[in-house]
Amino acid sequence: MLNPIDRCMRISPADKARLRLLFLAKHACKGGGADSVDGNHAVYHHEMRSTLEAIGLHVAVADSYDALFDKPDVDFVVTLLNRGGFQNSEMLAPLLLSWRGVPFLGASPIVRGVSDDKYLSKLIARAHGVPTMPARILRRGAMPAGPEFQAERLVVKPNASSASWGLAMVDSWAEAHAHADHLHGLGHDVLVEAWAPLLDVAVPVVGGSGGQPWILPPMMYVPADPHRERSYEEKRGLIDAGDDPLILVEDHDLRTRLEDMTRRLLPELWPFDYGRFEYRYDPASGELLFMEVNLSCNLWSKKTISRSAASMGVDHQSLVETIVAHSLARHGLLTGMPVLEAA
Repeated sequence: MLNPIDRCMRISPADKARLRLLFLAKHACKGGGADSVDGNHAVYHHEMRSTLEAIGLHVAVADSYDALFDKPDVDFVVTLLNRGGFQNSEMLAPLLLSWRGVPFLGASPIVRGVSDDKYLSKLIARAHGVPTMPARILRRGAMPAGPEFQAERLVVKPNASSASWGLAMVDSWAEAHAHADHLHGLGHDVLVEAWAPLLDVAVPVVGGSGGQPWILPPMMYVPADPHRERSYEEKRGLIDAGDDPLILVEDHDLRTRLEDMTRRLLPELWPFDYGRFEYRYDPASGELLFMEVNLSCNLWSKKTISRSAASMGVDHQSLVETIVAHSLARHGLLTGMPVLEAA
């Protein structure tokens, strides 16, 4: 069995000298300070740019889709431009790059679309025998329909919500429909799901160049109050909430169940370069429910994937290089032999 270091991939010096990359992100051209709207996302984008440069890659930068309307003069694009200010914007950069025939980090546009539709991802989970919380979709312009399930508390949010933006917790379907009407007015389809206690468990998966995805150790979010949903402002660092209270999942049985559920879902989405499969866990009953999958999710060194890798002795720069190297290999862009070695 491969140990964690064996799964790390290094780009050969010859390929580093030859390849030209474009880093595309909303805050790619800024200096690394927090943004008044996007908060720590701006810090994350600057760190990613700096990390790619520290790896030794030739990196050009851009901060808008305009850079893709004419074919960019690069070999590969690292795109983090997922929040473009309009519905389903996470698909635009992959679509434009597919149109121009330029390889890019992440996953195909249609896989990105399916994964970012939280309701469809729940249907996929159920089709593979992976339990999830009761949920229904309220799409804009759809025929009126009554509730399909009963629950003491309901979570109402945009179906493609990021970092809990637009989320409300309510106690009745009347309140749920009222908030859904508000979100419809802002242009969003709406997901309504039964509330489950807030013990989030994330299973990171990386390495899209071969048939054996690398499933990293799961991380559990353990808040002081498991019955309170985290706000957008907390997740983006717009208010002081400290670092995410993440701990490594040590329980062998729970880790086995999480890995089994994740492996059941992987064939529907593979290949992708990195992602995070999220579950809700109730330690009192042992119930484990699939919640959503986030492909091309946050790779900031303070977040889940990097902290999971760090638990195995893989530092942030080594993780990023591994993810990029696997993607380059998947797209046939590595001419030199990939180097497998300790960070």
